Amino acid sequence: MPKVEIYTQPGCPYCIRAVALLQKKGVPFREINAPHGTPERVEARTRSGGRMTVPQIFIDDRAIGGCDDLFALDRSGGLDPLLHVHGAP
Repeated sequence: MPKVEIYTQPGCPYCIRAVALLQKKGVPFREINAPHGTPERVEARTRSGGRMTVPQIFIDDRAIGGCDDLFALDRSGGLDPLLHVHGAP
């Protein structure tokens, strides 16, 4: 199983969508609460190469991006292989 981490903040609709997609895929992930002004938010920005928004998603320490990036990766067929989801090529 890959290591999946997602930095979120409470009430963020994009965070909620991204978490729901990961849950639908059935992979374990670590959700990291990262509201503005917290060390976790600074960590997310540093790890993502300077992206300021949440969610920030990482699979095996690879920056995937935010919610739109995650859904685009899923639509293109690239997400399941990263997650080692059954049925992926």
